[in-house]
Amino acid sequence: MGLIIFLIVGGIIGWLAGLILGKNVPGGIIGNIIAGIIGAWIGGKLLGSLGPVVGGMAIIPALLGAIIFVFILSLILRSTRRASHS
Repeated sequence: MGLIIFLIVGGIIGWLAGLILGKNVPGGIIGNIIAGIIGAWIGGKLLGSLGPVVGGMAIIPALLGAIIFVFILSLILRSTRRASHS
């Protein structure tokens, strides 16, 4: 049950990060889950376990980490699209 909650929280975090930035996370639900999990890892490395923890993820660092990840991912995808159209 803990894994399911972890994946749900990861998906919500990834979705919120994309919503805040106005960017779609590639891969739909799976992409949101991955962005949330990677964001939780990035945020945990930068901020530790600040704030409330749900499903094993500290919400504030996870959201900030996911925002950073989605932003960097959007920059990478934009540059690869430009390079392929040139």
